[in-house]
Amino acid sequence: MRTALGVSYNGSAYQGWQSQPSGRTVQDHLEKALCAFTTLPRVSTLCAGRTDAGVHGLMQVVHFDTDIARADNSWVRGTNRYLPPDIAVQWARQVPDDFHCRASATARRYAYVLLESAVRPSLDSGRVGWMFRPLSHEAMLAAAQHLLGEHDFSSFRAAECQALSPVKDLRRIHIQRRGAYWRFEFEANAFLHHMIRNIMGCLVAVGQGLRPPEWMAEVRDARKREVAAPTFSPDGLYFVGPVYDAQWGLPDAVALMDWLPG
Repeated sequence: MRTALGVSYNGSAYQGWQSQPSGRTVQDHLEKALCAFTTLPRVSTLCAGRTDAGVHGLMQVVHFDTDIARADNSWVRGTNRYLPPDIAVQWARQVPDDFHCRASATARRYAYVLLESAVRPSLDSGRVGWMFRPLSHEAMLAAAQHLLGEHDFSSFRAAECQALSPVKDLRRIHIQRRGAYWRFEFEANAFLHHMIRNIMGCLVAVGQGLRPPEWMAEVRDARKREVAAPTFSPDGLYFVGPVYDAQWGLPDAVALMDWLPG
């Protein structure tokens, strides 16, 4: 039988989501906890979207197959018993065998939280990005418009990206400010490796007045990584979660965004 889990995590202490020989990834800890709870020698999970080192997850969705039957709340409590404090299973659901956490997703959402302050973050260290210069909301909104729609995002793609195509459909960018915090929200059918962090680097460059908003279109059309701004910090990046059709009956992560600054 197939089980889906919604997992949240603070990625500051981990080398990303995907399992590594070091064992210091979110997937390694989750699978170790599942093995401890089920007493199975191996439980293999697949995720909706892999995150890099330092990137956080509000609602990572995973699935795995096992013959062991447990109530949904038992999967949650039992697995969390063996997880470190900065990783937690939020929910569990039994799903049909044709559900696939990655292939069944119709879209994915990310959020980036940025602190604009003359002083670096302290209590928020690792949980927000930082910019010490003032940013223009109007300029960043204008620049973002050049990225909406289906484009070749090669200029925002990491060299080690394994995606088969750089063409993605970026459906939504929302930018808002609350106090000293900025929140950037992104939704697309899929994202390339480092795509959000590279877009953030360009948006911040425009927001500071280092580049005009029209420069974003030039970067997009160049399809060369070297023309874009440097990759921005992972600290404020959150994988909000995948979007699924209602037929699967899975919780949505949008409500969880309310606690984020901005």
